[in-house]
Amino acid sequence: MQDISNMNREGLPSSKSLFKATGVALVIGLVVLITTILPAEYGIDPTGLGQTMGLTVLNQANAAESASTETAPASSGNMLALPAGPVWKASGGLSSDSTIVTLKPNEGLEVKATMNEGDRMVFNWTTEGGPVNFDMHGERFNDGDNFTSYWQGRNRPSASGAFEAPFDGTHGWYWKNNGDKTVTVVLETSGFYNGITKK
Repeated sequence: MQDISNMNREGLPSSKSLFKATGVALVIGLVVLITTILPAEYGIDPTGLGQTMGLTVLNQANAAESASTETAPASSGNMLALPAGPVWKASGGLSSDSTIVTLKPNEGLEVKATMNEGDRMVFNWTTEGGPVNFDMHGERFNDGDNFTSYWQGRNRPSASGAFEAPFDGTHGWYWKNNGDKTVTVVLETSGFYNGITKK
């Protein structure tokens, strides 16, 4: 066994500098713990820096994920247990409609569905005879001529997508034929709403 008592200690740090470096490391670790780890992991933010840097949002996201996992149904057999988030539950029945609108040159027409806030539908419309201008919008019940526009387009032969009603009211489309030929709009809808009406 080698005797290290007589080894040259030149270039090695002294005990004093080692204690000093350890103390600095402890202080840095404590600062990181208070300003970063506690707000991000546990939502504890004694200095307020965690909220300023947006770290407390991480804790809220972790808490929401844990809650959704806890409320998920247990798996059974070959079924996979999923968080409750992807499931959207409806109180009413499913509606599916095919609506045909004929527009003469320079004519416009509105088609609306009555929906409650949070109701959803998928839609697809196409034109025969030429493109149309459109405005997809909604109106609250008993709110006069006020409306909220969701999507506008010019010279479009078709459009499709999904829609969630932001408030109770009527929601749908206004199409305008600016061409010199008659245009037919064929609208396909499916979702949770109460009937389709033409205005």
